[in-house]
Parts: sequence; structure tokens; C-alpha cells
Amino acid sequence: MSENNSSVATILAVDDSIVMQDLVKRALAQDYRVLVADNAVDALSMIYHEQVSILLLDVSMPGIDGLELCRTVRNIPQFQELPIVMLTARDGLFDKVQGRLAGATEYLTKPFDAAQLRQVVGNFINSNQPSEVAD
Repeated sequence: MSENNSSVATILAVDDSIVMQDLVKRALAQDYRVLVADNAVDALSMIYHEQVSILLLDVSMPGIDGLELCRTVRNIPQFQELPIVMLTARDGLFDKVQGRLAGATEYLTKPFDAAQLRQVVGNFINSNQPSEVAD
């Protein structure tokens, strides 16, 4: 990409699996700044302290799961428009409906295709270009 570092979008991937964190980083790090968290508490802290453009959430995590984290983020006024992509192994229709009801913008299943993940993230980044550059 021809953008400088201050204008590169930041993606936060929340997954308790180090392997999945690494796969997401490998899929997206060439074009985006990728942050990872392995739990909901750390993820909430990060979205408050970083200019996160997209949140990628696993559903199955110990403690607060991805669905509850998604609902929590949606209830915080400044994050109501933040794109949230559920990235999970749960691929049943009921799971997808639960994800949408929790406030997910998109739902992708694992194992994910890296090109598909890049496309989904790129679509959100391109449709949500900020009018000012964040610090």
C-alpha cells in the first residue's frame, strides 16, 4: 500500500487461540496494523485506547464470549458504528442469527480463507474512510 503508517487502518482480532491470532496477523498485516487480544477485557481496553477500524471476534472464548463482547461494544455510543466481524468455528444458522442479533456486521467461519478475510476487511475499510487522520 502507498499509505504512510499514520493512515493505515487498525484491526483488532480477539481470539483466545494464539494460532488463530497468528493466522489473522499473517492474512492482514501486509496492509493493516493488526492488534490482538485473547480476552474481552483486554479487547475493551484496546478499543478505548486505539483507533480501531474493525473488530474481529471469536465467539468461543473463556469468560466473556464473543457474543457478549459484541453486545457490550454495541451498547457503547462511540462504537455503535464500528464494524464487527464474527470469526468463529460455529457455522450453524442459529449461530449466525445469534451473531447478527448481538450486533455483528459480518459473520465468517473458521477455517477462514485469507483472501476472503482481506476482502471483507477491505470492503469495510474502503466504505468507512475517516475524514480526518487519527493521532
